[in-house]
Amino acid sequence: MNIFRLLADLTHIASILILIQTIKKTSSISGISIKTQVLYALVFVCRYLDLLTFHYKSFYLTVMKIFFITSSVYTVYLLSTFKQKNPIAYQEMIMADAFKVQYLLAPCLVLAFVFNHGFDFLSLNKSFSMWLESVSIMPQLFMLSKSGKATALTTHYIFALGLYRALYIPNWIWRYFYEDRFDKLAFVTGFVQTLVYSDFFYIYYKKIVKGLGFRLPK
Repeated sequence: MNIFRLLADLTHIASILILIQTIKKTSSISGISIKTQVLYALVFVCRYLDLLTFHYKSFYLTVMKIFFITSSVYTVYLLSTFKQKNPIAYQEMIMADAFKVQYLLAPCLVLAFVFNHGFDFLSLNKSFSMWLESVSIMPQLFMLSKSGKATALTTHYIFALGLYRALYIPNWIWRYFYEDRFDKLAFVTGFVQTLVYSDFFYIYYKKIVKGLGFRLPK
């Protein structure tokens, strides 16, 4: 554990709590991609299947794993409840969420068999989850670019997720120099994910931080 890992995890937790709390408080799902949330749920379920083996590493890791699985599944459930609560808003979300996720799932599955931590069931699932996490935000970014605008909820949520991933890069560098450990797969997938966010970071800084409003280029 180091300060970069801790800050990254806290930022990740904050992004999820911001999303859930805002949805519940405002009863609005405008601009949110349910496909991205389903992909994240799949990521965490596949990555933390080792919970079923009862192989205990640390209390911290166990709590984090349970939190990410339950919160991601709960987010999907929360969004799906709008099908009855607000059918119009739910239909608008589904129609706007037009990204073809099969274009992400198939390549990630192939990459997991080529670049992985091992060919046993748990290792392949973890490797698949790492590749999938690197691109899971794409349906959300596609939705925003298609609409050309975003709510404060989605912009701050995406920024927090991107910051979480960016903080993992100095974490890996720290572990390489001070712990003599370097996970090439984690570094590559994390770097890819940070690149996916890079254009959004620039727009966020220019439009939000400098107070110019927020509108994505179509």
